[in-house]
Amino acid sequence: MNIYIALLRGINVGGKNMIKMPELKKAFDSIGLCEVQTYIQSGNVIFKSDEEEATLQTKIETKIEAAFGFPVKVILRMLAELEEIILDCPFSKDEISEAESLSDKECLYVALLSTVPPKEKTEYLNAYRNENDDYRIIGRNVYLLFRNSISKSKLANNVQKLDAVVTVRNWKTLSKLVLLAKGI
Repeated sequence: MNIYIALLRGINVGGKNMIKMPELKKAFDSIGLCEVQTYIQSGNVIFKSDEEEATLQTKIETKIEAAFGFPVKVILRMLAELEEIILDCPFSKDEISEAESLSDKECLYVALLSTVPPKEKTEYLNAYRNENDDYRIIGRNVYLLFRNSISKSKLANNVQKLDAVVTVRNWKTLSKLVLLAKGI
């Protein structure tokens, strides 16, 4: 069986699309997924399945809408893919350390996309790269480095325009998801 991580987009943010993690776990269990566990309230679910990614995505999104009454987009990655994200970080330790020294908030994030973005859309992001905000794209992942704050970043706001479903997680969350997934 493959180990998957489902990353739900836009739940439990600002009091909207509220889903309690025990109920989310039950929803995943009810569609036959194995060893389901959730991590923090932002909608991260680890599970095992033999099904293909596209089938699982449709199945999960359909179940969430039926169970909770609103649509939620889901990005799936296998454990091996998340491990690659961690290993392939394109920013140097010095770049990350510098960003951390300039900010009191998280500085390293990954935007996980449903598909590889078209080249013309990725070039569009260059207009938002500056001394405070930088990005690198590897496949269907956009690595984001913020020297101030993600909340003040025009780059972060425009990642949504890459013609793909996208959800963003900070580095600590992704690292923890890898550790938890290795444990099942």
